[in-house]
Amino acid sequence: MNRIIEIRSYTLKPGTRDAYHQVVIDEALPLLRKWKMDVVAFGASPHDADSYYLIRAFDDVDDLNRQEDAFYGSDEWKQGPREAIVSKIENYTSIVIEVDDATLQGLRR
Repeated sequence: MNRIIEIRSYTLKPGTRDAYHQVVIDEALPLLRKWKMDVVAFGASPHDADSYYLIRAFDDVDDLNRQEDAFYGSDEWKQGPREAIVSKIENYTSIVIEVDDATLQGLRR
């Protein structure tokens, strides 16, 4: 069965990537996992000092919308790592594509 992946490409404010990554590791990732989000891969993009990516998998676009609405609307996110994350982001782009299982497994870290 094919799934969709959302690839988020973040441009972070200059000099914040290490701090951003630490908040992801310590706070955001555990919270995403608690909410049963399928985090495929994440990390610093090697092409410049201010880029970061997050890849998550979903059953379909409706599943993506349901999960993201619930997560980003939750008090755990809003009162948790939200400010520490958002304050370091200059902008981001999301791309959603359909992938087969072999491709999805190949993207996992």
